[in-house]
Amino acid sequence: MGDRAGCPAPRGRPRDAILHPVADEGVEPDRGTVVVFGGRSEIGVALAERLCAGRIVVLAARRPDDLEPQRQTLLAAGATDVVAVAFDADDTATHPALIDTLTREHGPIGIAIVAFGILGDQARAETDVAHALQIAHTDYLAQISVLTPLATAMRAERSGTIIVFSSVAGIRVRRANYVYGSTKAGLDGFASGLADALHGSGVRLLLARPGFVIGNMTAELMAQGTRPAPLSVTADEVADAVARAYRKRRSEVWIPALLRPLFVGMRLLPRAIWRRLPR
Repeated sequence: MGDRAGCPAPRGRPRDAILHPVADEGVEPDRGTVVVFGGRSEIGVALAERLCAGRIVVLAARRPDDLEPQRQTLLAAGATDVVAVAFDADDTATHPALIDTLTREHGPIGIAIVAFGILGDQARAETDVAHALQIAHTDYLAQISVLTPLATAMRAERSGTIIVFSSVAGIRVRRANYVYGSTKAGLDGFASGLADALHGSGVRLLLARPGFVIGNMTAELMAQGTRPAPLSVTADEVADAVARAYRKRRSEVWIPALLRPLFVGMRLLPRAIWRRLPR
């Protein structure tokens, strides 16, 4: 993954730093179905809530019959219909067929939100190889397994946007969460390369890099005494930032904005200092 130099956002800009604008910001958003891979993801559903008006939404998750609260939230936000389908991120052999079924039954995908993942237990993963591999499988290999056929299907339509959630944890991997962080480093690199491969195809990829998110995924960590990192954000703040970036047809967004210049500096810290930083 290459270095990304930058500077602080101009005074008065929103908390999200949005990079690489496409020339025409007045283009109508992509038409088509909104699909959330990880249909009970707090961030994924919050983002779909901001983008679903007048669209069909498909929530893809395990135990789809349990998604009625998310379904009602999206209907209230203006979705014309919300369909829940079975999706197992770790069952990679089923992903191409699922994407084929989605496009056949619900039409072209206009917005694909890839929002599944696990945080895992760092201490356990350092000695339990099965747990370390589970984190790597869900947070990296399964992402590739979804993104590859998804990009192929959307290329065929020559339209649509794929939204991928990386993390600042992958910009420079830390001792305190290196198993999870390394998967995000890999995903960030894969998504960046895929975005370049999609250039000119009519399909674009928006890569989101949030910092520490206070929400369901980190609730157990905080219950165990972990304090939120500086510049932490909520799921709603992440969703707001990514929705703005989508509508402005950007290709990357850091949330909040200050993380971009901060991590430019952090990459320069000597390793002896870096390894002692807390989570």
